Amino acid sequence: MDAETERRVAENRANWDDRAAVHVASPFYEVERLVADRSYVSPVARRDFEVLRPHLGPDGLGGRSVLHLQCHIGTDTLCWERLGAAEVWGLDFSPASLERAREITARAGARVTFVEGDARRAADAIDRQFDVVVTGTGALQWLPELASWARSIARLLAPGGLLVVRDDHPMLGALLYESLEVHADYLSGFCDDYEDDGSYVPGSAGAIAHTSAHNWSHDFQEILGVLLDVGLAIEDFRESPFAEWRSLPCLVETADGWTMPAGAPRIPLTFAVVARRPA
Repeated sequence: MDAETERRVAENRANWDDRAAVHVASPFYEVERLVADRSYVSPVARRDFEVLRPHLGPDGLGGRSVLHLQCHIGTDTLCWERLGAAEVWGLDFSPASLERAREITARAGARVTFVEGDARRAADAIDRQFDVVVTGTGALQWLPELASWARSIARLLAPGGLLVVRDDHPMLGALLYESLEVHADYLSGFCDDYEDDGSYVPGSAGAIAHTSAHNWSHDFQEILGVLLDVGLAIEDFRESPFAEWRSLPCLVETADGWTMPAGAPRIPLTFAVVARRPA
């Protein structure tokens, strides 16, 4: 990485270190429910699994290992054990997030191995392979480029292993998560540099000390292209009108997530990709 990109990534890491304590305390992450009810699975992990399940076969996750990239405080990560995985790992670049993740999983009685590292170089931090690699909503925009990320995933997947990516739709970045008016490039390469003393969880305004943050645009040509370039086979691609958070001010909450209000144009808010490493 060039020095300017390194600076932006370091500022993002400091920003996410601040977010860790804020997010643990927020009802958005349901920490106490996950600790109290050891059968509960977060809506995010449940919907990730619904995308993955048709590609697993009759045994589901039984006997399989799962790696969750950009796992943050581990609330979705620990759910993969509850969904049937035999072994679960999580990786994140924020040490403060990982400290909280270890505390939460210990309280919840979950067995998760957490590793500090950059998702683009995860294979350098973890010397083994997995049956499933998953990366969740809001993750890709924090990566400056995806080619190294894809190469790392290809190394981490066992032969026949599956990658599932379910994330915010790239169009939301062009809208700057503000309105239905295009404010920025949709195509890959744009970096949105901004200051924000809050997070996406309610009531967090003023709680973030390291306010500088940087998000990079990644269009579908890049996302799918880097996976194909490293030899992965795309088995599924879908778009959804539901989001995991209020990614536009006009969205309304439903049992399936946040979506456009009645009478408004239906647009995709999230997407999902399932890719497999050839056996």
